[in-house]
Amino acid sequence: MTLLFLALAIATEVTATVSLKLSEGFTKLVPSIVVVLGYGAAFFFLSQALKRGMAIGVAYGIWSAVGVAAIATIGVLFLGERLTLIQVGGIGLVILGVLALELGGAH
Repeated sequence: MTLLFLALAIATEVTATVSLKLSEGFTKLVPSIVVVLGYGAAFFFLSQALKRGMAIGVAYGIWSAVGVAAIATIGVLFLGERLTLIQVGGIGLVILGVLALELGGAH
């Protein structure tokens, strides 16, 4: 159940972030509403994962790393953005950092 709440937190945060781009500075009503509701839901679901015992460093690390990778991918595939090799490497480093947190906490 904890991982389900974390997955919901990630999905709603990614949805809110894409909507932030689509809101064009909060000038478009529907994407602006999705931003507010999405970030609220993301923090609610993250709090539920934490409440059920997930370590905050691991939860936030996974939440942000998966979010960064997902947003970068969505930006390239659907929003006409580009990724350089250095940016791809940076995303990889973020993911490695989260793995280090997870593996380090297993002892």
